[in-house]
Amino acid sequence: MLTLPDSLRDAFKEPLGPVTSDADELLAGAAETRGERAAPDAPLIAVGDVVTYHLREAGRVPDVALIDGKTEREAVDAAIESALAAADDRRISVENPAASLSAELLEALAEALSDVEPVIIEVAGEEDLAALPAILAAPDGASVVYGQPGEGMVRVAVTPESRTEARELFEALDGDVEAAYKALGRVPDEDQ
Repeated sequence: MLTLPDSLRDAFKEPLGPVTSDADELLAGAAETRGERAAPDAPLIAVGDVVTYHLREAGRVPDVALIDGKTEREAVDAAIESALAAADDRRISVENPAASLSAELLEALAEALSDVEPVIIEVAGEEDLAALPAILAAPDGASVVYGQPGEGMVRVAVTPESRTEARELFEALDGDVEAAYKALGRVPDEDQ
């Protein structure tokens, strides 16, 4: 549905929020964001196996987790794979090719965000770009966490400002952006 053009690859290397390797610090920031936005039920969304594992190990099961069995294009450590496989969260399996966002992934993300129980989206392919639609679809006060290769975890507090930044990147992807918004269950201007 949407693909990352080569011309945008560098723009996607810049973190969209602060980077940390401390899961407790990250979770404290997420709690603060929820409090500031008066959004006690705002979800925590994890994009990536290692991020999901660290949040779970810190005592917080993400409301939505997207995993693909890889980290930096290599298979995740057996301990991480085993821990995530043992999680009894509801699972949705989708296909999503590298450097893209499939309609299947976008629809699964929208479905997972509407579930009151934690959901793991198991991606056959790659989930690297999923932070963008997660920021667009999550309510204010939510936090989207993804890995920054070689540095740690990035937490994006979902606010009108972060949504605007994500929307600019999302709309710069190649493909049918309007259909992608429909798959995600969003209207592009609804949060202006």
